[in-house]
Amino acid sequence: MSSRRTAVESALEEAPLEALEEAPLEERGEAPVDGSGRPMRADARRNYERLVAAAKKVFAADGGGACMEAIAREAGVGVGTLYRHFPKRIDVVEAVYRTDVDQLVADAERFVAELDPWGAVVTFLEAFVRYAQTKRTFLSELQEAFEKQPEFRLRSRERIEAAMALVIDNARRAGVIRADIDGADLMALVSPMCTLNTLSEDQCNRLLGTILDGLHTVA
Repeated sequence: MSSRRTAVESALEEAPLEALEEAPLEERGEAPVDGSGRPMRADARRNYERLVAAAKKVFAADGGGACMEAIAREAGVGVGTLYRHFPKRIDVVEAVYRTDVDQLVADAERFVAELDPWGAVVTFLEAFVRYAQTKRTFLSELQEAFEKQPEFRLRSRERIEAAMALVIDNARRAGVIRADIDGADLMALVSPMCTLNTLSEDQCNRLLGTILDGLHTVA
């Protein structure tokens, strides 16, 4: 496990910190749109992003019991502004999930560009586990969103699988992971671990370490 952490730390030291920080939505080409499908005005976009960021904090703190009013308070906006952007609670859940997927995809691209191949694998899988664990707090609502919009679920999964494949294929070409493992294999292995409510954070970290130890080869 110590060698795993050393690989990550050395990889991160070589990459500028600002390159690993979350970029604004507009810089990632994902600026939200209004009800007519047009890009939002700058002030409306700022409120939207503040609300999504606030919702992530409130969901993490309060879980499934999080209320809309708490999200508005955390964002520092009125309840009316919240409901203009998100008429229903499920709309907030969708926005949070979509933003998290956007960030996971951007992370994969950034890690591959900035880190060595093994460091990118470790850092991305740690990010993937954090991403998946945060969904525990609103799984039922997310499932409802998926049932109402099957294409939303399919497109999100395709994007996540492509991000995983980008990282794993890059590492496989470099000879630092087993040649018989691909992104789909790793998704199947890691995903159940992320959504099992009985697993503690320490257990998740140990299991991820075990997976990485079995995956790693010396080039």
